[in-house]
Amino acid sequence: MGTLVVIPARLGALRLPRKPLRLLSGLPLIVRVWQRISQMNIADAVVVATDDESVASAARQAGAECVLTSDKHSSGTERVAEVAAQTRFRGYRTIVNVQGDEPFIGPVAVRGAAQLVSSGRFPIGTAASRASAEILDTPSLVKVVVADDGRAMYFSRGPIPFLRDHTDRPKLGERTLQHIGVYAYSPEALREWVSLPSHPLEEIERLEQLRPLAAGLPIGVAVTSEAPASGIDTEEDLQRANARWDAFMAGAVTNAG
Repeated sequence: MGTLVVIPARLGALRLPRKPLRLLSGLPLIVRVWQRISQMNIADAVVVATDDESVASAARQAGAECVLTSDKHSSGTERVAEVAAQTRFRGYRTIVNVQGDEPFIGPVAVRGAAQLVSSGRFPIGTAASRASAEILDTPSLVKVVVADDGRAMYFSRGPIPFLRDHTDRPKLGERTLQHIGVYAYSPEALREWVSLPSHPLEEIERLEQLRPLAAGLPIGVAVTSEAPASGIDTEEDLQRANARWDAFMAGAVTNAG
């Protein structure tokens, strides 16, 4: 079998309580993300993974396949790994992790990350968007530096590449990349990732992808001009998402056609 997309959804978010069940244009957020991924026709199967029966019930009512997972996981990656380890999902050769709070994620990013793994180029794939140098001074936006072969050299909340001399500003150009939080893995790489202990770099930056990177697991980066998805973490984020959803979907349908 080919590609499995898993959408991890944890009920216990602190900044936006009961986040997966909050409504986006009349339906629970987790349902909107599942609909969005299903409409991309990228995967052979799309599964919602959650630690709460109320989220599972909402997803199943909408028609989604859902797996109840442990409430002990510290990351979405661990939740995805639990699903991928189940007997019925072991045949998939590419597993994709799409976060359950990113209904605006683009198909180019998801497809690009998956193809880096399905093609055999990298054991782990992710995506990044070309951006202006203004993002370098925004810690909430994660940056990535990519080698000439497409491999991630480092992810950071800090300004990378750092501009030492302003005369070199034109060189930033396509080197300024904003990370898009989608991950694809081979089954072997996913198992290795979750078996690794937490790494100091991961703890310092609060970026879980630094754990496999520091351990020597190559991460390929699909670079796109697609705008990075806007995650939903606060009440204000949810209000903005509701304001733009209908227009966003109308544009998505137009582009798909």
